[in-house]
Amino acid sequence: MQQRYRIVVADDHSLIRQGLKSLVCKNPALQIVAEASDGVELLGLLREEVPDMVIVDITMPHLNGIEAVSAIRKQYPAVDILVLTMHANKQYFYQAIAAGAQGYLIKDDSDAELLAAIEAIRSGKTYISSQLFSEVTDEALTAFRQPGTVPYVILSEREKQVLKLVVQGCSSKEIGEILQLSPRTIDHHRANLLKKFKMKNTVDLVNHVVRNAVLFPEK
Repeated sequence: MQQRYRIVVADDHSLIRQGLKSLVCKNPALQIVAEASDGVELLGLLREEVPDMVIVDITMPHLNGIEAVSAIRKQYPAVDILVLTMHANKQYFYQAIAAGAQGYLIKDDSDAELLAAIEAIRSGKTYISSQLFSEVTDEALTAFRQPGTVPYVILSEREKQVLKLVVQGCSSKEIGEILQLSPRTIDHHRANLLKKFKMKNTVDLVNHVVRNAVLFPEK
């Protein structure tokens, strides 16, 4: 008899954990062997028994999901990791991938998609929520998986001002009005930023800035 694929679930909401258990048990090849309500408890469980997969939320007390993913990847490199979160946000997605997750799902994705994600990761593939898939480029995915492929750069004060506003989602016209510069001048600064960071488009640039805390280090 083939051994079942063992999963540990980490989420600070009991209802989410119970829902996952009910769903996963529908597949006889899968088994949830333990559950945790925060990242610290999760790491404690892994010290007792190493599962095949961890399904982890991002927003948890004591030790958040991104920190937990990073610790698991370093301590238990063979464990598969699927992030299941309410954050339908590319910034969190890239942080999770950079930390070592192989999959990223949104909590309002379908039950079928969750099972598909588990099977994909189990077979050695990456799984991205259908809500984010069309917005993620292969180039950016590769860069975030290999920190250091995107270089550290030195920016002028003006470039820092422009970059901060770009990250906030401002257009060239809006940035020009704020900094009292022409849109053409702003476009020139934006082009220089792409060249310095070796990025092809603004989306990848913004994701890199957030992931590497270039301007906004996360506390």
